[in-house]
This record gives sequence, structure tokens and C-alpha cells, in this order.
Amino acid sequence: MSSATPSAKYDLTHTLSPFLDLHLMFPAMQFLVENKVYAAADLQRAQLELLKTTNMVDYEMELHAAVSGGAAPPAAMTAKRDALGARIPELEAACAPLRKLLQDDDEVLRLQEEGLFNPAALAESTTHAITEANIAAYQALGKFHYDCGNYAGALEHLTPCCALFSTDEERVYHVLWGRLAAEILSRDWDAALESVTAVQKAIDEKPGSTELGKMQQRTWLLHWALYVFFNHPAGRDALVDFFFQQRMLEALQVNAPHLLRYFATAFVINKRRRNMLKDLVRVIQQLRHAYDDPVTQFLTCLYVDIDFQGAQEKLAECEAVLVSDFFLHSYRAEFMENARMFIFETYCRIHQKIDIVTLAAKLNMAEDEAERWIVDLVRNARLDAKIDSQNNHVIMGNTQRTVHQQVIEKTKDLATRTYVLTRCLQDQAAEKKAAAGGRR
Repeated sequence: MSSATPSAKYDLTHTLSPFLDLHLMFPAMQFLVENKVYAAADLQRAQLELLKTTNMVDYEMELHAAVSGGAAPPAAMTAKRDALGARIPELEAACAPLRKLLQDDDEVLRLQEEGLFNPAALAESTTHAITEANIAAYQALGKFHYDCGNYAGALEHLTPCCALFSTDEERVYHVLWGRLAAEILSRDWDAALESVTAVQKAIDEKPGSTELGKMQQRTWLLHWALYVFFNHPAGRDALVDFFFQQRMLEALQVNAPHLLRYFATAFVINKRRRNMLKDLVRVIQQLRHAYDDPVTQFLTCLYVDIDFQGAQEKLAECEAVLVSDFFLHSYRAEFMENARMFIFETYCRIHQKIDIVTLAAKLNMAEDEAERWIVDLVRNARLDAKIDSQNNHVIMGNTQRTVHQQVIEKTKDLATRTYVLTRCLQDQAAEKKAAAGGRR
């Protein structure tokens, strides 16, 4: 079990908050309450202040009671709830013709196939006569449900808007962001992962947007995507690929170097992207002046400084970082296991005989625990190593390839490469000959 306890020292919520939608803040703040990172009363008062700008009046009343010791809600709060209750029927009446149409799936499909499912065509239709005011009210109803915390209701209204506004890139752009937020808060991770890609494409193709503006939007998307990547089963693989995209990496480097914590953590717990290690370490080195924490320092100690003592110390601190982080706390055990694997693999590359007591210290493990871990690792990973129990050593096999093996490896596809090169030269000669004939 972990001995690390959550600490405000490693909390990034305040740093992340400028790039998050207000509603996305509440799950993160609830994590801080449950893990006692700050005083519960202070966090509840902060949540109450945020709730005043939303329509989640029931949640607001609940928190007010908790903060005030059970006092009745003020009259203004009760009046707000009554006004919100009256607003829903008004919006539903204002968009009734469009809501009626959307209940007829066959008719909607026919209109889409004929290219008539758009505001202009629907307004001209004598059958439906759906006005821009109806459409605006329908979209406002979806936003209203979102503001009230009814994210399923918001999705029900926002999803048809994507098809309805398919010819209006600006309106689709805003709907896509709203849909992504609602899917995250509904914990629909498969749909949210698709929406991350859709929003990214919309940013790239947004008309009239400057490159600086697009970079800012990509920075927001990097933050919102953390909810998806650290909850979707395939999210850690996706995060590494997503963050390594050139435009996303530029946004991280310029606007959000603190995201290196999540980038580095996803990389450590990811076993499929080890070939990108040098690129990640290079980015960490470049941004060291802008952001540094135990997770990034661990990789620097291990792969830049080759400092095993420093890596051991940082690994202990990494555990405290992870249990303090809303996105990373559930990956503590997986991170520690893989980080120890990183240390073991690196240590084995430069040592042939390894003292288990020394290695246990570098892995931040008890000696008997380290020995069991190494035995399992050697057995499961089929490493060329053996345990010398009498002398308490790990004896590494000869993993260096001979010169003969290296020559074979580098020349095994020589015939294929020679054939391809010959064909290229023949094709170029033929093209020159044909061009010369044409000039005659």
C-alpha cells in the first residue's frame, strides 16, 4: 500500500483552471475535498462561488446548507430555482416545431439525403416552416440543460445540431465544444474520444482564425482531453500520440508546459511508445526552465544524468505527486511498477553483476520485495539473467551483439534496398529518355 498522502504542494488545479470549462472544474474540486488536499470548508465555499454563475441551483442549495450548518437557502436562491423551472417550458414551446420534426427519424433522414436538413431549407419548407427563432431556441434549450447540470439532456439537443448546422462551420464549431464537454461530464468516453478528434479538425479548419488563435484553442483542447485520455481504456496510448503531434506540441511548449506532467506519466505507464523516449526527454530538457516536477525530474535523472540515486529519490516524490493529482491518482501503482522497470532496465544496461540489496535501494523497495519483483520480472520478461541467491546477486547475460551479428542485422535487407535503388535509377533514366524524345 502507498504511504504517500495527497499534498497541496503538487496540486495543479489552479494552474489548469484557466483552460477548463466551469463545469469541468467540479469533478476536480470534489477530488480535492474527498482527499483532504485543502480544508473542506474552504473548498466548499469556493465551489459555492462557482455555482452562482451556473444554473445548478439544487447543488448550490446543498452546498449552502453544508457551509452554513444547515441554514435555509436565501430568498434569492429560491427565486432563482423558481425562475429556472419556468424557463424550460418557455424554451420547449419556442422550439416545438423543430422538436416535433426530430421525433420523426425517417423524415429527418430523408431531408438529410436530399440536402434539405439545414436552417435555410427548413425555413423555406411549406411542410415544416421551421424558423431561425425555433432553431435558436432549440440550441438554447440544450445550453440551458448543460448549465443546469443535465448533461444527458444537453447531448440530446446538441447532437442533432451538428447535422443541422453542417453547412455553417462557425455554429458547428461551438456545438462540437459543447458536445465534448457534455460527453466528458456524462462519462461517455468512447464518444468523447471521437469528439476530441472532431474538435481538433474543426480548429485546424476554422475559417478566419489566426494561427495564434488556433494555438490558444489547441491549448484548451489539450486540457479538456486529459479527462478523456485518463479515463478511456485506450487513452494513454492516444495521449502520447496526440501530444506528440507537431501543432499540439507547439501549443504545450508555448502555453502549457505544466502538461508535461501528464505527458511524462502517460509515457511511463505506456509500454508501446518506448521508441519515443528520446523525443520526450528532449522536450523535458527544453522546457526545464518553464516547468519541473518530480515526474519530469525522474526521467531527467535516469536518462540524462544517469543518476540512479537521484532517480530513486524522485521516484518516492512521484508517488506523492500522483496521489495528489485528480487525473493521475488511479495510476499510482501502475506508474511505480513501470518506473521501477525503467530503473532496472537502465541499470542492467551498464552492469553485468548487480547486488540485490543495492538494487532494492534504487527501486525504493524492501530487499525481499525487490528480490521477488526481480524474479518475477526475469521469468515473465524472459530476460537473459539469473539470480545468484547465495551471493544475493543478479547476473546479467551477455546482451551485447557480436560484430558478426551486427553486420548481419544491418545487411539483411541489402538485396532489397539495392533492387529498389536500381529500379529508381531505371525509372529516372526512362523519364529522361522520354522527355528528350518529346523535345524532338
